[in-house]
Amino acid sequence: MRRAMNIVPGPGTRVLLAALPFVLLAFIYILGSAERRAVNPDDKLLPPVSEMASTITRMATEPDRRTGSIVLWADTSASLQRLGLGLGFATLTGLVIGLALGILPLVRATFAPLVAVLSMIPPMALLPILFIVFGLGELSKVVLIVIGIAPFLVRDLAMTVGAIPIEQMVKAQTLGASTWQTVLRVALPQAMPRLLEALRLSIGPAFLFLISAEAIAAENGLGYRIFLVRRYLAMDVIIPYVAWITLLAYVLDLALAKIARRAFPWAYVGERR
Repeated sequence: MRRAMNIVPGPGTRVLLAALPFVLLAFIYILGSAERRAVNPDDKLLPPVSEMASTITRMATEPDRRTGSIVLWADTSASLQRLGLGLGFATLTGLVIGLALGILPLVRATFAPLVAVLSMIPPMALLPILFIVFGLGELSKVVLIVIGIAPFLVRDLAMTVGAIPIEQMVKAQTLGASTWQTVLRVALPQAMPRLLEALRLSIGPAFLFLISAEAIAAENGLGYRIFLVRRYLAMDVIIPYVAWITLLAYVLDLALAKIARRAFPWAYVGERR
């Protein structure tokens, strides 16, 4: 008997099925926009696609009168720099501390409870403190991303390393490996695929912390622009910016997935497609 769970779409069908929800959402939006404009030609809530395309094209090609920079690319560059620094420091922190907690019982007994408590603190609640301590510049925004992401990466990696069969650790020591060699030869290779997967899951929260920080105190950035134009109900700017942020996050997620599968193909041998 053929079961639905065993029906696997081919490459062409997969593309069509993936595009179908987006086409449906676009159709619903266009229909809703047309209906609202028919009732009120000055409606700003659901601007036509042509109006959004015109606005975002202007912001992507014409220099700003005040700064002389092209707004979309300047905002994107500023936000991606902050995001990259935050994710980079968070990943390094998660890797080092996660490996230490997973391998060393003394470190785990001392710091695991502290990491667990820190991971429960809502990062957004710390934002005013970060602005007071680090000022309104770039550092506070990067630190917010690190604080928001690093505890999750640390705990996830520590649990991954802690789940490595003890037989592998014993065998490595039997063959003469030191603690440092065991970390590099046994724990690290098995932890890296999980670290990349955890980093993929952290992209959404990282953008959330970034946009929140830029909305409160920034002179450029994607979040800054969205909250700057909201007072004018400029949905022709807000909606394309939200779509652009979503696209950037998706591309970053896809890139990390490709890197993980190319660098560690053995970790995905049994993956269901």
